[in-house]
Amino acid sequence: MMTGKDMFESGTVFLIDDDPSVRDSLGLLLSLKGIPTQLFANAESFIEAYRPEWTGCVLTDLRMPGMTGLELQTALHARRIELPVVVLTAHGDVATARAALKNGAFDFLEKPIDDALLLEVLGNALRIDRQRRAAATTRASAYTRFERLTGREREILTLITAGHQNREIAAQLGISPRTVEVHKARIMEKLECHSLAELIRVSNAADQPTAVPGRRY
Repeated sequence: MMTGKDMFESGTVFLIDDDPSVRDSLGLLLSLKGIPTQLFANAESFIEAYRPEWTGCVLTDLRMPGMTGLELQTALHARRIELPVVVLTAHGDVATARAALKNGAFDFLEKPIDDALLLEVLGNALRIDRQRRAAATTRASAYTRFERLTGREREILTLITAGHQNREIAAQLGISPRTVEVHKARIMEKLECHSLAELIRVSNAADQPTAVPGRRY
């Protein structure tokens, strides 16, 4: 389980509950563990206050006046807000749990909440958000490098990552193996790669359609 310090470095818990006593008690618990927390009395106020740079996870009650926890999940999806959502309820049952999880909830906890379990679940949710943001940064970096490639370099990259050797690529594209080698060196330089394995990882991270092999540019 993550420590309070680890969680602090990972993001904020956005706690949404219409019950002031629940907000206060959970807010106190998290603050004592060194976890930054923002409290909201309803889902609408969280949606209104949300900023794209926010990181962490959402801890929300399921049944609230106005927008429910399930409706909040739907609203987050519609706005492309990818914070993990942990749902709390005092009325937990199998059907409700399935609905929350099917709607994309990270986890589902029933009140009264076991403190240790809550902290473990939140720690995992914060870790997932941190990994998601790291992956997004990697994709953005890979895409920027990928954009440096010419059309010819992209089609050669397609064949390289498909496992073709230089002579096979040369024969398919009607160029010399030496020309393929020159293009390959430029591809490695532009993508800042030092090995074939790294080249494949960057290509996959960019997640970009490559040129059609055999087409000239």
